[in-house]
Amino acid sequence: MPVYVPIAIGGLVLFAIYRRVRGSFGRQPIHTRRMTARAVLLGVGLALSMLSGLQDVRLAEGVLAGGIVGAALAVFVGLRLTRFEIGAGGQDGYIPNPWVGAALTALLLGRLAWRFLVLAPVMGGDAAAYHGPAPGNSPLTMMVVGLTLGYYLSYYAGVLVHHRRFKRIAAAV
Repeated sequence: MPVYVPIAIGGLVLFAIYRRVRGSFGRQPIHTRRMTARAVLLGVGLALSMLSGLQDVRLAEGVLAGGIVGAALAVFVGLRLTRFEIGAGGQDGYIPNPWVGAALTALLLGRLAWRFLVLAPVMGGDAAAYHGPAPGNSPLTMMVVGLTLGYYLSYYAGVLVHHRRFKRIAAAV
């Protein structure tokens, strides 16, 4: 594998982390089409993650359990701690609770870093030094992925529903 491939992938991962962290702090404008597209993409990602069950059913169980817990976390914590407002220019926005998003991001990054450290001997060609399950097969990692995908899928869907209600109430006043 050429040396620039891991560097390019690392750069994309860092950019995705930056975007995720930036989206967890401060006022966020509501763009219904973008948010709907994100929810659809997250749903597709969750469904594709479930296909890991074709390899090992425990992986799909991990994704499903994480998705359910993530959805419950979004509904019972994330959305309740989100504030909705109309900005100075009349643009609707929301302010997410930064702690929930930061905790999920830290959990996902921590788990992925752990898996990378565990699999580093295998990726370096020293397969004899690795004594765990088959590389990449981790129901716990898939649960954390499902947790993140389920949370943001439910959160974005909930923001869209609450936004519609918020606009109706603001128009009635």
